[in-house]
Amino acid sequence: MRKVIAAFNMTIDGYCDHTSGIPADEIHFHYARLLEEAGVILYGRTTYQLMEYWRDVLANPTGEKHMDDFAAAIDKVPKLVFSRTLKSVDWASAKLAARSLAEEVRELKQLPGKDIYVSSPSLISQLTQPGLIDEYQLCIHPVIAGSGLVLFKNITEKITLKLTSMKQFEFGGVILYYEQPKETITN
Repeated sequence: MRKVIAAFNMTIDGYCDHTSGIPADEIHFHYARLLEEAGVILYGRTTYQLMEYWRDVLANPTGEKHMDDFAAAIDKVPKLVFSRTLKSVDWASAKLAARSLAEEVRELKQLPGKDIYVSSPSLISQLTQPGLIDEYQLCIHPVIAGSGLVLFKNITEKITLKLTSMKQFEFGGVILYYEQPKETITN
C-alpha cells in the first residue's frame, strides 16, 4: 500500500506562508530528489496556482541548477488538484479531482506505485484528523514569522506523533520526519 506523506515548509512559530521560509539552494535540491519518489502530488487550488510558477522556470530556465532541476522534477509528477472554483487546469501533468479528498486518497492508497504527497496546508489539515496521513515531513525554517497561515488549522483533537528521523541543512533548517502511530488512526 502506498503511503500518504505530508511534506511542507514552516517557520519555528508554526506558520507556512511560502514567503516566510529561506529559499536555500539545498532545499530545492532536497525537494527535487523527493519529487522523484512521488507517484502523485495533491494540491488545493491556491497551492496549485502558486506552483504554476515552476512552469515558467521550465520554459525559461534561470541558469541556477537548483531552480531548474526543481522545475523539471515538479513538471514530471502527476498532480491532482482539489478545487471548488477551478473548472479546468492546463498543466499537462495535472488534473482536477472528481471526488472528495478522502475518497480520492483512499483509492490512491490502494493502487500500486510510488507514494502520495500532500502539499497544501488545507489538504494536510483535512487529512490529519481522520488519520489518512502516514508520514509528516516538516521542514522547519529558522524564522519566526509572527503571523501567517497556520498549517494544522481546524484540528480539534490532540494527535501524538512519533519522530522517526531528522535531516539538518546548512542554512539552519531541519526536516522532522514523523509518523502517526497506527493505534491512533481512525480511518
